[in-house]
Amino acid sequence: MVHKAEFPEVGDLVVCSVDNVKNFGAFCTLDEYQGKEGFIHVRDVATGWVKYIRDHVREGQKIVCKVLAVDTGRGHIDLSLKQVNEHQKREKVQEWKNEKKADKLLEIASKKIGKTMDEAWAEAGEKLIEEYGALYNAFEQLTLAPESLKEVGLDKKWAAAVLEVARENIQAPIVAIDGLLEITNPKGDGVDHVKKALAAGIDEEDSGIDIHYIGAPRYRITISATDYKEAEQQMKTVVQKITAAVEESGGSVSFKRKEEK
Repeated sequence: MVHKAEFPEVGDLVVCSVDNVKNFGAFCTLDEYQGKEGFIHVRDVATGWVKYIRDHVREGQKIVCKVLAVDTGRGHIDLSLKQVNEHQKREKVQEWKNEKKADKLLEIASKKIGKTMDEAWAEAGEKLIEEYGALYNAFEQLTLAPESLKEVGLDKKWAAAVLEVARENIQAPIVAIDGLLEITNPKGDGVDHVKKALAAGIDEEDSGIDIHYIGAPRYRITISATDYKEAEQQMKTVVQKITAAVEESGGSVSFKRKEEK
């Protein structure tokens, strides 16, 4: 079970399993909140008039809903299906899958040091969420910056177990951006100068830079990094190095982030 507060808050998006569909609405189980049930009134199933509710929702279906109201005293939660768009649905489902995976990873870490899941949450899980915002974010960030774990305050056994599990099970996220270079050099040996200029922009130790010849005088440059900010900065640096080398040899350069079609 993904570790959550006892009840969701109004406005939250929640993953639900549809249990029972009636003409007046649908009863659901909230997958992230153990034992909690919600209700979608027929007016909140879809926009416009709903003639047959089962055209929109059915038993056994996994759906994403928005929380409209929460009565903690009665344990009653009102939900809306129609207020969730496709983009929100995809993002929420991915988040839910990530947190389920993170919950399992915390369990693996707890077994490595002989702890129960209750102990895992009390001694590590809550601290990781406080530092990184979400448990999956914690495991993901530790693959990129393991030194950041020092700020969390875990004891040595927990820190070692969490780092080991992160490295074994999480692949660091990679983003890629493209740009188009147009390089000209009027000299007789201009091609050689262009090759040297392109080489000047590539750090031999950095495998995240790739330059492909498209067709004179165009070259596509691709930068791969762990986030867009880093990729953009690296692109800027590489283009500056290439531009300096080209202009020094008497050539000219133009650059744009995307090739225009």
